[in-house]
Amino acid sequence: MTHIQTPPKWRTLLILGRASNVPTVWSNCLAGWLIGGMAEYVVLLWLCVGGTLLHIGGMYLNDAFDVGFDRRFRQERPIPAGHIEEKTVWVLGAGAISGGFLCLVWGANVSLMIGLLLVASILLYDALHKHFPFSPVIMAACRFFLILAAFDSSGNPWQGFALWTAFAMAAYIVGLTYVARRESTGGAIAIWPCLFIAAPIGLSFLLNNGRFFWMGLMVSLVLLAWVVWCLQFILRSQNVQIFKTVSGLLAGIPLVDMISIVGVDPLWMGVMLTLFLAALFFQRFIPAT
Repeated sequence: MTHIQTPPKWRTLLILGRASNVPTVWSNCLAGWLIGGMAEYVVLLWLCVGGTLLHIGGMYLNDAFDVGFDRRFRQERPIPAGHIEEKTVWVLGAGAISGGFLCLVWGANVSLMIGLLLVASILLYDALHKHFPFSPVIMAACRFFLILAAFDSSGNPWQGFALWTAFAMAAYIVGLTYVARRESTGGAIAIWPCLFIAAPIGLSFLLNNGRFFWMGLMVSLVLLAWVVWCLQFILRSQNVQIFKTVSGLLAGIPLVDMISIVGVDPLWMGVMLTLFLAALFFQRFIPAT
């Protein structure tokens, strides 16, 4: 009789939370914080902790909502595989969401409205993404409001640059999530939704001028090269590997954020690049999807 080894509990929790994507949450928080004018560092810490809890909680609840689907089509997921109880996942997910919300609103001084919109987007996506054809837009709203929450923590008046940055990230996530849906549902992948992934490059040309134009162009070319590399795994006619495309595009989120901070200290550009590399590194141990 074959014995199937149960992974350690800590690894199950990391897989459930798609923990390898946490560096991309931090890059969103960092981008919004920098655009907002760099509030105190403790605010950035609260943003990163809150964003991490919301991400992990959202991923836990994602699996909890999807348990029926996973028992039929993805039996390797932790709940149907018997690595963790469904009730435990519901409790941990709800607790993480609540803790993340408090970190943002109480710790980082994010407005109640932005905090609620972010949490609502997460919960709506978890509940509807298997049933609603435009669920990639809801997923995009999660990153959109996360960046706005980080900006809002500064207490400064709203500005168009923050909104453009959030919209560019949202467009990237729409394209990414469309591709990711095909990983579990199958079917042909249309090209036009993938064009949303190029939206941040348009943002660079729109917002950067003077000497910042050339810096933005260089970062845009890096992002473009990475996107093309990732898309090759789904555009070739044979041996389509959707998970490689999705994982790579998820890791590329800090490169998108880098475009929005071209005008700040180059040190922060280096931090974004480090977060990109960190996401790639962690994906070697914890699946991104």
